[in-house]
Amino acid sequence: MKAILIGGAQSGAGKTLLTLGVLRALALRGLRVQPFKCGPDYIDTGWHHAVSGIASHNLDAYMLHPDTLCGLFSQHMADADVGIIEGVMGLYDGLGSEGECSSAALAKLLGVPVILVIDGKAVSTSAAAMVLGFQLFDPAVNIAGIIVNRVATQRHYHLIKTAITRYCDVPVLGYLPPLTEWELPSRHLGLVPAQESPRLQEQWDQLAACVEQHIDIDQLLSLSDCTPTTGRLPMPPANIRYPRLRLALAQDEAFHFYYPDNLQLLQDIGVTIIPFSPLDDNELPDCQMVYIGGGFPEMFAERLAGNHAMRASLLRAGQRGTAIYAECGGLMYLGAALEDRQGLSFPMVGLLRGTSRMSAGLKRFGYCEAEALCDNLLTERGDVLRGHEFHHSEYITDEPALFSLSKTHADGQVQRWHGGYGSGHILASYLHVHFYQRPALLRRWLEQGCEQL
Repeated sequence: MKAILIGGAQSGAGKTLLTLGVLRALALRGLRVQPFKCGPDYIDTGWHHAVSGIASHNLDAYMLHPDTLCGLFSQHMADADVGIIEGVMGLYDGLGSEGECSSAALAKLLGVPVILVIDGKAVSTSAAAMVLGFQLFDPAVNIAGIIVNRVATQRHYHLIKTAITRYCDVPVLGYLPPLTEWELPSRHLGLVPAQESPRLQEQWDQLAACVEQHIDIDQLLSLSDCTPTTGRLPMPPANIRYPRLRLALAQDEAFHFYYPDNLQLLQDIGVTIIPFSPLDDNELPDCQMVYIGGGFPEMFAERLAGNHAMRASLLRAGQRGTAIYAECGGLMYLGAALEDRQGLSFPMVGLLRGTSRMSAGLKRFGYCEAEALCDNLLTERGDVLRGHEFHHSEYITDEPALFSLSKTHADGQVQRWHGGYGSGHILASYLHVHFYQRPALLRRWLEQGCEQL
């Protein structure tokens, strides 16, 4: 098997743009590349898909058991020529100071070599000290090669390469010059999603050509040989299949944050998935279940509010008992209204009573646990889900919460709050959940759907 993890010395080292260029370069060579992302990020995986044409999968060690994580990785690599995993933050950054859920921990678990990306701006021989520190910090991490980003000149690159090769005994595979024209656009939640990008395929080809010019891709491939550990996937939610169930999936510029493994799990047990657009369609497809993922409803609030027909269709579906599950942006859409930073209020679906209000900064960020306060669409009272929150809004309501949520910080302090709203057949919360942490959690949602047949 061939696979590598592209990790950065720190956030902002340039690993995302480099990953996109490598993915495209390998695809243009005729290789079937399988992209992955370490952690819960949806936006990077969207860019991976746009560049490679292959769905990118999240490898999340917080939400998934190690056996499950290894099993999913092996399953997705079965038909691939090479796997490219984009790391998260700095190579050793993760939960707390022990690096749990870090890119380095993932590389060790999967048995894949690491290509370390360092920022070459305003540094020369000191780059070797940086690389040596990364090598010595955890010798069990196989740092197989180095790529230097933002290198001004060939002479500058030669200085850095000579120092690293001499003091660190690790190959330097090449560099990228400053690519200001290729800086990916950002806004309040990070990068702007690929779904909103006007970039053409020819432009990705140009990035691939730059990567081929400055980086030794042949050497990179030669360093990617590995024998990852095998894993085992958990049992499906039931011993029966659900071939009659139809699930309407919100899919457009406003809603597109989904883990592909979540959708594949539903399809594997027989559920038919029908995409629909809350922005453009007039009515919900014929269905018994609805899944509204995260995204950027705040960027499209006026259009969502203006689509009266779709809002009415969803309202009717919820009132007649359709089993509806919504995450983050989906919660905002199902509420009564969405209020932007300027104080303008836009009517939403109205299945929930609350109002989503945009904030100047992050309200929640990172991994957390949710304990069910009562039976709901996914869990029974006392069940615990692991998930991820990341939002610049708060949901204001007098509705009773379905979950008690908590997050343990690096200093040991535990932050607690409440969230998750709905009824027996509706669950909406800010929590993003990977279903493979416990596929049985789908059982109640599926059973509610069956009652609508």
